[in-house]
This record gives sequence, C-alpha cells and structure tokens, in this order.
Amino acid sequence: MHYRRSKTPGATFFFTVVTYRRNKILCHETNVSLVKEAFLHVTSCHPFRIRAFVLLPDHIHCLWTLPENDNNYSMRWQLIKSYFSRRCQNKYKGTQTVSRLHKGEQGIWQRRFWEHQIRDENDLVRHIDYIHYNPVKHGLVNSPIAWPYSSFRRYVKQGDYAADWGSECKIEFDAKVGYE
Repeated sequence: MHYRRSKTPGATFFFTVVTYRRNKILCHETNVSLVKEAFLHVTSCHPFRIRAFVLLPDHIHCLWTLPENDNNYSMRWQLIKSYFSRRCQNKYKGTQTVSRLHKGEQGIWQRRFWEHQIRDENDLVRHIDYIHYNPVKHGLVNSPIAWPYSSFRRYVKQGDYAADWGSECKIEFDAKVGYE
C-alpha cells in the first residue's frame, strides 16, 4: 500500500514525529532548547504558524497552519530534524542512537512522520485537546498545566482552558484522534 500525503496549500495539519526506536532524548534540558532553536531557525526561513505543541521524551505532537500558497510541510520537517540532528550528534557520538544509519534514518529520528489534515473547527479543537492532554495520557504528569514543554499554558493565559483542565478525571478521545 502506497501512502499519499495531503498537499492542500495553506491548510492546518496535525503531526506526530517520533525519535528513532523511541529513544527518550528530547526532554533533556539541552535538547529542549535545541528543539526550540530548530523550529525558530526553520520558521525564520520557511514561515508557518504553530497552533499547538507538546514535546515529550520520545515524540512531538503539533499543529501547524501553512502560508496560503504553500503546502511543503515535508521540507520543513526535514529541515527541523536535520538541524536538531546535526547539533545533537556530538552529544551521542559512538552510541547506537547515532551510529545506526538504517534506511535513510539519521539515528535520532524515525524516518517518517505522521500527518493529518484538519477538516473543520471540531477536528481542530479535538486535536488541540489531544496535544495538551498527551503528557497526562503518557503518565508524565497528573495535569497538563504541570508539563513545561507544551503550548497549554499559552492557551490558559488566553482564556481557552481553565488551569485545572485535564486534571480532574481521565479524558478519553475518539480512537482516530492522533492516529488518523
């Protein structure tokens, strides 16, 4: 089966990007800064709007809206992953994480990423909720507000969420959200 990516210019997309073999390297203090630096570098050359974001130890979920006449999110992910990998490799030099170059993988990231084009406002809200609840889902914290590597606090500050959202009881998502 051949997977075909959506190529709608100016659309909003949900992404999941995973580290190679789910190595838990992303939330190390220097790597958090490096991920941010990679995004800032790429958005300065190839703009896009980050609508929601969460960095977890072994993966990233985010929502982007591309410029009106642009559909090239693959190039942006390639640049982000490459920027991060080049600067991170010295840290892991000689380990299996970096030395294993298999099927085009850089040793830090899985070769591909998952994307889903947002269909409507309801789909957008469900994916923003999914992103912000993900650290709780993975047992990293008891409340989204407690996770420092997320856009959740920005949403609370804007009045889009109560600070205690997601902490009172488990939130269940439709099986397709995050896996379409």
